[in-house]
Amino acid sequence: MRFAKGHGTENDFVILPDPDGALDLSADQVARLCDRRAGIGGDGVLRVVRTAALGEPVTGGAADAEWFMDYRNADGSIAEMCGNGVRVFARYLLHAGLAGGGPITVGTRAGARRVEVEADGDITVDMGLPEVLGAGAARLAGGEEVRGMRVSVGNPHLACVLDRPVAGFDLSAAPELDPAEFPEGGNVEVVAETGPGTLDMRVYERGSGETRSCGTGIVAAAVAATGAAGTPATWRVRVPGGECTVFLDARGARLRGPAVIVAEGEVQPG
Repeated sequence: MRFAKGHGTENDFVILPDPDGALDLSADQVARLCDRRAGIGGDGVLRVVRTAALGEPVTGGAADAEWFMDYRNADGSIAEMCGNGVRVFARYLLHAGLAGGGPITVGTRAGARRVEVEADGDITVDMGLPEVLGAGAARLAGGEEVRGMRVSVGNPHLACVLDRPVAGFDLSAAPELDPAEFPEGGNVEVVAETGPGTLDMRVYERGSGETRSCGTGIVAAAVAATGAAGTPATWRVRVPGGECTVFLDARGARLRGPAVIVAEGEVQPG
């Protein structure tokens, strides 16, 4: 089985080219691939499959995209969307000669996402219009309760804009969320405004643990710092793995940042 490895602000992924939809990945296989000691290592798996070969219904215009991003969390669970993953997915399509020229449309379980390569090599993805669902709370590993804004960016987030540095919060285990607010679980971001238009963020991702970055979480953090979806704003968001920029307006959110392919190879049987 061929693979590639890539990352966006150190949110890293095992990429599996499967244009004809021949792979039937189990949760255990995904978890073993993502194991950082016994496998390749990654925050998740991106399966690169033609939408026509997918074998499952897609919505939100995704059926019109040639390529579909089948994203799995590191524990093997299926996720609706991944902002850094879409950028890395698009970078792989370009790297492998599967796309070229103008904007690329990528199908996801949250709908179609338009991706463009900037002159400096960064990749910008149209993340759609985030949905603010109200206030929420989480209890962190050390017992501290944090409160924030529930935001859907195609997947569920609790983005907590707080009044002290993000390094001091305990994200060593999954935060406890109210099942009534997050029936399918959620991602939790701790966020601090560190200057005009600048945020620091850490994140605990559902199904993957604390990661070095999370693209949808970066968008959720920007929405929470702005106070609403659809209000024009631009935010630089710094995460442990680097920095992305979020542009918000009435049409939605655009996420800009780096995406690189670092290796290719073949997984040994078993």
